[in-house]
Amino acid sequence: MSRAARPRHYLMCRPTHFTVDYSINPWMEPAKPTDAALAVAQWERLHELFLELGHTVELIEPLPGLPDMVFAANGATVVDGTALVARFRHRERADEAPAYLEWFRSRGYRTVAQAGFANEGEGDYLLVGERILAGTGFRTDRRAHAEAERLLGRPVVTLELVDPRYYHLDTALAVLGDDEVMYYPAAFSPESRRTLAALYPDAVLASDEDAAVFGLNAVPDGRRVVLPEAAVGLAARLRARGFEPIGIDVTELLKAGGSVKCCTLELRGAPA
Repeated sequence: MSRAARPRHYLMCRPTHFTVDYSINPWMEPAKPTDAALAVAQWERLHELFLELGHTVELIEPLPGLPDMVFAANGATVVDGTALVARFRHRERADEAPAYLEWFRSRGYRTVAQAGFANEGEGDYLLVGERILAGTGFRTDRRAHAEAERLLGRPVVTLELVDPRYYHLDTALAVLGDDEVMYYPAAFSPESRRTLAALYPDAVLASDEDAAVFGLNAVPDGRRVVLPEAAVGLAARLRARGFEPIGIDVTELLKAGGSVKCCTLELRGAPA
């Protein structure tokens, strides 16, 4: 199958203040040492890779005391120049939202609004063609889905996450194209698995092993798929579908429960 890459526009945040000194997901163990310099080096390689692939990358300034700000995907959902900014569930991340509001407002986005209910941006909202797949169960409030549908102007399909290791939708599902996804079935409720099977009968399914290394926390551009290098089985499945998987090491960031996609917020319809 022939695949065509399309240049994308991303927002990222350097992990200058990276550490794990609290726990809001099962991956975070404050007693386990972290290496801020290694986290920065791994992030810089990801940033450089996106530029090498022809994508545009903008940066938001990292703020002291907000070590999870590196996970820019959680900051907002951007569709057609409208930025729906997150309202974080945990107080440890709440102060990230004003920084994202200011960033989008200062750059002339058409509409900038903060969610009224708990909503963790592209962590739980993934655009697939004309629909938005919306996660709930651990972070984003189910009531926020109707709000997103209204503001972003796209139909929203609710998916319930049931495994706390996969607390955001982007840890259990990745968008490969307008009608293609890959996902880990065991992360979802039985009803949501039926929904996904009906919508995407030819989806790429991840193994336990590939899900556990955050292989689904991936960033595709239509042909290339940047994903954790340890997800070798998933890379083989993608290659068989005509994609070009590109593995990268971001294991230091996984200590905080994030990987490639968590670091990458797509800016759709960004101002020129």
